[in-house]
Amino acid sequence: MPNNDQPTRRSRQNSEEDFDETQSGGGLVKKIILAIVGVVILLIVAGAALFFYYASSAPKVSQSELASQNGTTIYDNQNRVISRLGLQKREYVKSDQVPETLKHAVVSIEDRRFYKHHGVDPIRIMGAATANIFGHSSGMQGGSTLTQQLVKLSVFSTAASDRTFKRKAQEAWLAINVERHFSKNQILDFYINKVYMGNGVYGMQTAAQYYYGKDLNQLSLSQQALLAGMPQSPTYYNPLASDTQAATQRRNEVLNAMVRSKYITQAQADKAAQESITADLDPKHGNTSNGDVNVNEKVIDAYVKEVLADLQQKGYNPYNDGLQVHTNIDLDAQKHLYNAANNTVSFQSDKMQTGVAVTDPHNGQVVAMLGGRKLGNTIYGLNRAVQTNRSSGSTAKPIMDYGPAIEYLQWPTFKSVSDTKFYYPGTNTAVHDFDNKYKGTMTMRAALVQSRNVPAIRTLQDVGIKRATTFLKGLGISQKKPYNLQNAIGLYISPLQISAAYAAFANGGTYYEPYYISSITTQDGNVKRYSPNGHRAMNKATAYMMTDMLKGVFTDSQGSGTAAHISGVNQAGKTGTTNYPGGNQSGVMDSWMAGYTKNYSIAVWTGYDQPQSASPISDTYTDSAQWLYKDEMEYLDSQNHASNWRMPDTVEAVRVNGKRQLVIKDSKWALQYAAIDDDDYDNSSSSSSESHSSSLRDSIVTSGSVFSNNDHNDQQSGRNDTGASNSNNNNGDNNSGANNAPTPGKATGNGGAVGGAVPTTGGTGAH
Repeated sequence: MPNNDQPTRRSRQNSEEDFDETQSGGGLVKKIILAIVGVVILLIVAGAALFFYYASSAPKVSQSELASQNGTTIYDNQNRVISRLGLQKREYVKSDQVPETLKHAVVSIEDRRFYKHHGVDPIRIMGAATANIFGHSSGMQGGSTLTQQLVKLSVFSTAASDRTFKRKAQEAWLAINVERHFSKNQILDFYINKVYMGNGVYGMQTAAQYYYGKDLNQLSLSQQALLAGMPQSPTYYNPLASDTQAATQRRNEVLNAMVRSKYITQAQADKAAQESITADLDPKHGNTSNGDVNVNEKVIDAYVKEVLADLQQKGYNPYNDGLQVHTNIDLDAQKHLYNAANNTVSFQSDKMQTGVAVTDPHNGQVVAMLGGRKLGNTIYGLNRAVQTNRSSGSTAKPIMDYGPAIEYLQWPTFKSVSDTKFYYPGTNTAVHDFDNKYKGTMTMRAALVQSRNVPAIRTLQDVGIKRATTFLKGLGISQKKPYNLQNAIGLYISPLQISAAYAAFANGGTYYEPYYISSITTQDGNVKRYSPNGHRAMNKATAYMMTDMLKGVFTDSQGSGTAAHISGVNQAGKTGTTNYPGGNQSGVMDSWMAGYTKNYSIAVWTGYDQPQSASPISDTYTDSAQWLYKDEMEYLDSQNHASNWRMPDTVEAVRVNGKRQLVIKDSKWALQYAAIDDDDYDNSSSSSSESHSSSLRDSIVTSGSVFSNNDHNDQQSGRNDTGASNSNNNNGDNNSGANNAPTPGKATGNGGAVGGAVPTTGGTGAH
């Protein structure tokens, strides 16, 4: 009988096959696991090799670097120190002068395993990584130890671009080495004396004096907890801020961290948390004083403010990175400008303000800048040189109207333009000048020098908004809303933008983006240099022809900028004024002067910060902008005299009606006239024959109201508006009978759409 318990040949064969499949499957899994382990080991080895490779190139760190207080130093273009962040007196506090409570507070909030690790804390790194991945981080601690933070503050930049694996590897390596050579107490002392504490203050001892007028060992538990928590975000946790909620919350986080670390009891924390965050603050900032910089910070305030903003935009932290920043400021020119605005030039009152920007047409470097005048102790306040909420008035005409007309339509300087009755399309809103007159047909040169509004608007119509927008964009000027016809006589742009735009006329057509910083040197010796960023914005012919016409603003006996004329200086420019919107108040609201030589471009705004609550600028003080411009340009040209411009070979001079004019070579207008020898004419005064009126006010009149853009003080120059506007045909550019009385139209301010909406903001020439 067969034994049923014995496997048959078939069953044995099937079992063997199943066993082989199991063995095969298990072998595959084992191979996969071994492969993964191998890859992991390989990655670890490769990572370790890369780590040590990067570590081998790490910079050295000395005790002096660890102990130094690393404020950023700012230099002028002659390598002279003009500012140090943290000008207060810095007090280095020794370990025995630092309260144990403060040390415990710092360790609790910044690195609670500080006394256990050796510079790098793997547990802390893994914890921070896990918290970041799963979103459980409270924001109280990151992966860097106190020692790593000290190394970063002493050697490296905190710029976002420097947060690389290489930098982290070097930072970790140096932290390990620092721990080998210095005790925990020494490291903690270095950190407490180095960190930035807001308001230009470095080190917690200096901060104790600045905020409370006390030494560290005199502070309460609450005050020490606040100081310990501030380095994470000094500005946000500033107890002097108008809103101290963030500072209070941070102080309480530190107290709770100290409880968790068993340095204080919950009762002690609760009692300290009851103390007001503003208790015992010292408004006199204790025993702090200015540092060793011999430059009055008020003189350079606006410039330094923009430098700091630029540094932060580039990813640096000027308060922690210990940078050496070389700028393009000409300190002597800056001092001269400050003195002129505050002491030399006359203004209507101390409340009358100004914003000034000076750029170098060769490269876009910002040479000098003034954010205001008579500012008292205000530091890093409103910089009026970069504000864009005031209309530029008729300084817009060269860049919005006539420049594009030459560039795209090839208009000659003698192109006929019409100063006749004009209504904004689709409306009954009429546009006039201050004299409530129209002057008929005149040349483009005459219209620009006299700053007539209607010809400017008609020119923009011929050019087209699209092409004018393109021209402006090439000069670094743009806005979100589409431009309209009213922008022909005013743009919302800053003095810095106007200075940079006019600089393109000065240098033959290249627009350079204005910039403040020439180089940045970080603590590890890395140098980042900055070069001009320019592009061609217009043809050489356009730049030269505009310059030739704009000379007449200064040299024409009727010119609007004669108050800024400087004998022997080759300059060109444009004035501009605006009036109050809606005709609610008569008089001038803003007054501008923008001009340039081949070496400098200056734009000046003057007015009141709150024009609606201030008296209008009188006729006399509309010239304050010109006086300030003249004072600064006269100084600059005396230091670096500019030669006259040379006519490019794409332009030729022609005689039209017995007068010198310019035309683009080979254009349809050039073929109608014979070229003349330009050397036979004095270019500096060639436009004088183009004046047609004794009054040159850039004004717009609507519905019988005068919105005067007083480009020049006629009373000061001995001119009389009455009857003077009838002398329209002195030079043959005006048609007889051109002074027709305007038909009253709907009242308009400035800024209204072409479609007929009545604007409510802005002044004459503003959109």
